[in-house]
Amino acid sequence: MITVSTDKTKLDVPFIQHFLKDIYWAAGRTIEEVQRTIDASVCFGIYSDGNQIGFARVITDYVVFAYLMDVFIAEEHRGKGYSSILIDAMMKEPQLQEVKIWRLATTDAHFLYEKFGFTKLNHPEKMMEKIVK
Repeated sequence: MITVSTDKTKLDVPFIQHFLKDIYWAAGRTIEEVQRTIDASVCFGIYSDGNQIGFARVITDYVVFAYLMDVFIAEEHRGKGYSSILIDAMMKEPQLQEVKIWRLATTDAHFLYEKFGFTKLNHPEKMMEKIVK
């Protein structure tokens, strides 16, 4: 049975950090850093028979803006539609229903997010970033 929960007490933080520490967008993130990101975000765990198989989080002000981050399904559970279940739960989460602007960054999962209405930026020239190393 597949379930999605926003209950942070159910999150397996070592499982999340183990995945994130080796992935290109979060390489080297420590368990302490992972916990801080969890504390500051709306988090979603996806579970198969009670065992966590994936994760995602949203940074938001709950009205104007939300940024989707750290979305993953463990490799052995991919290809079964679980990422779609996870994103669908996020888009339907009651506390996020007023959010007007959603953003995310992806290198290789455009097809997934397009199913939920995400598109390329209409005006990428307006966007800026600052990366601190």
